[in-house]
Amino acid sequence: MACGGPTGLNMSAPLNSDKLKKVSFSPEHYLNRELSWLKFNERVLEEAYDPANPLLERLRFLLITESNLDEFFMVRVAGLKQKLYNEIDAENADGMQVHEVLKKINAAVADYYARAVTLLSDTLLPAIAERGVGMLETKELSAQEMGEVRRYFDNEIFPILTPLAVDMGHPFPRLANRSLNLAVTLKRKGKNEGPGYFAVVQIPALLPRLFLVSEKGGKRRYLYLEDIIRLFLHRLFKGFDVESAHAFRLTRDSDLVIEEDEGESLMKVVQLELRRREKGAAVRIEVRDTMPGEIVARLVAALDLEPDDVYTIHGQLPLHGLRGLLDDPNLAGEGFKSFMPALPLKYEKPEELFAIIRREDVLLHHPFNSFTVVEDLISAASEDATVLGIKITLYRTGQKSRIVDALIRAARNGKQVTALVELRARFDEETNIQWAKRMEEEGVHVVYGLIGYKTHCKVALIVRKEANKIVRYVHMSTGNYNSATARLYTDLSLMTVDKEIAQDATHLFNSITGYSKLPAMQKLATSPGNLKSLVLKLIRRESENARAGKKARLMAKMNSLVDREVIDELYLASQAGVQIDLIVRGICCLRPGIPGVSENIGVRSIVGRLLEHSRILVAHNQGDPQVYLMSADWMPRNFIRRVEIAFPIENKSIKDKIIKNILQVYFDDTASARILQPDGSYVRIKNDKDDSKNAQRIFIDECRQVQEAMQSKEKIKKHLRKIKPLDSSR
Repeated sequence: MACGGPTGLNMSAPLNSDKLKKVSFSPEHYLNRELSWLKFNERVLEEAYDPANPLLERLRFLLITESNLDEFFMVRVAGLKQKLYNEIDAENADGMQVHEVLKKINAAVADYYARAVTLLSDTLLPAIAERGVGMLETKELSAQEMGEVRRYFDNEIFPILTPLAVDMGHPFPRLANRSLNLAVTLKRKGKNEGPGYFAVVQIPALLPRLFLVSEKGGKRRYLYLEDIIRLFLHRLFKGFDVESAHAFRLTRDSDLVIEEDEGESLMKVVQLELRRREKGAAVRIEVRDTMPGEIVARLVAALDLEPDDVYTIHGQLPLHGLRGLLDDPNLAGEGFKSFMPALPLKYEKPEELFAIIRREDVLLHHPFNSFTVVEDLISAASEDATVLGIKITLYRTGQKSRIVDALIRAARNGKQVTALVELRARFDEETNIQWAKRMEEEGVHVVYGLIGYKTHCKVALIVRKEANKIVRYVHMSTGNYNSATARLYTDLSLMTVDKEIAQDATHLFNSITGYSKLPAMQKLATSPGNLKSLVLKLIRRESENARAGKKARLMAKMNSLVDREVIDELYLASQAGVQIDLIVRGICCLRPGIPGVSENIGVRSIVGRLLEHSRILVAHNQGDPQVYLMSADWMPRNFIRRVEIAFPIENKSIKDKIIKNILQVYFDDTASARILQPDGSYVRIKNDKDDSKNAQRIFIDECRQVQEAMQSKEKIKKHLRKIKPLDSSR
């Protein structure tokens, strides 16, 4: 195993870009990063509001917005509050100071809660109830149902509850991050006067939030776990009367701060930080609107919060407790129609993939093309006697992984197997640690990453001996080696035996795993290094072409656009006359459509059934397009603090497919696309016609057509096998 040590990646190398006069744009030319993210979450909420989406999917979108917001507070808001704590109230590129940003976040999030709860209570829950699934209150329980609830409390809940008194001898408890709790006020039995008592009861996170009380006549009725506990709270406090019990939820600072030291094991450092995560400073408290002000004040003081850190919910909290409804049998037909990813390649056995890739580069568009192809390639390499070694970067792998299983088999089969497991993949740290330990035990060389850098690139290298020659197969992707997200995220990946790319990949792995200095790359661009330089160079070349009166255009797709230098270069390109079309799913700090600055830039965001995750850059290049796929978004962290790659697409048919059959389909979307306005708002494309185009639906329909065609061929083959051959002797 290794922890990186001094790396050979040239982190101090200057950007290889043309020297142009620096142009300074005004703060009003930039959008605030945090507020732009909140706009993204607002677009997800719009999907929950959209009646064109199936009922369960609307609920799922709503739950996603809450999960998104949790992470936003745990990382971004926590970071802003830490700046204020350290008396850093500096201006952002947009001119806003930290305290101003926090104020605007507070107002925007309060508006989110109002909209989210209104949607749930006025639309989604009534529609769910119409389908025979309802939420009960304890006062509605029949005698028989009350008996069922009591038995559940006695057998499953009571044994694991812990009442936590709060007084001079019992300090306020250290409550877990994202925990749901009850603030309980008590009085001694038989005493009308005297001091009141206060306690906290944490709702067990391991128990289902919803308890199925009854299912009669096709109707299923649920009760919230906290309502059951509230019903029997008196059992926890013998000798006391329970005066009130009010739910509240706590969010803590959960961003890992890794103090990397070459003398320490990175795994030990990350494990220690994971234990500290649950103890991070409180950054938000959510309370029901029924909670009295004096109890809110007590919680605020105990958690060292400010009044603006309190968010009042006019309904049940948190929303994610309703996740159990997604699997309710009464709602089984209320989701998106499932589809089976298509196999774009024809092969009977996984080992045939080597011959296919040798003939021609292979592009996969996930999840419309099955991730099984990638898994089959690694699996075939693990068993193939001619494969000498496998190297791979693992950022997010998921709870189950055919990839990891194949790597372990390869190591058992005597192959040289190296896996770089990024232990700092946010909120996947524990899973990655477990995989790393298991692989180490099985003989895989596990590298934990580079000091000071997250390894975010997605690369696999397979070394195979064929006819006494070494052939290297490379797989590169915009997404992770994760079979679960490969069905939910749109990504692009390439399989190739290109010798120069293979050589670059070899140098990259040698730099990551050892002390080798990264030489000049032939085709790949990397961060740290020249990836940002590549982006700037392509933008500047289009600017030069436009100034020379030639056609110039840039198209790009990414998750986030934050880097100020890149944004400034795009502004200069717009001023030069370059037509720039961007698809930015999430954060975008660029303001399009500003006269004299960005009137030639269009930005759209597509939020739909699948999470748009692919990153693409296309430069017109005087009619000979240059196409790059990359693991990086255009953000300072990706250009500076992460190991990333950009890889070129040189096969003409694959280029055409990316430009015409993928990117252009997204730009033609009139169903899911929102257009970013100069003021930072997003406007959905108005389409009064019935022929609105939904890019993701088009890709899914194409996928189904491929599947149907393949099934039809199989039916014909089976039919032909049954036909008896003619007797030639007659």
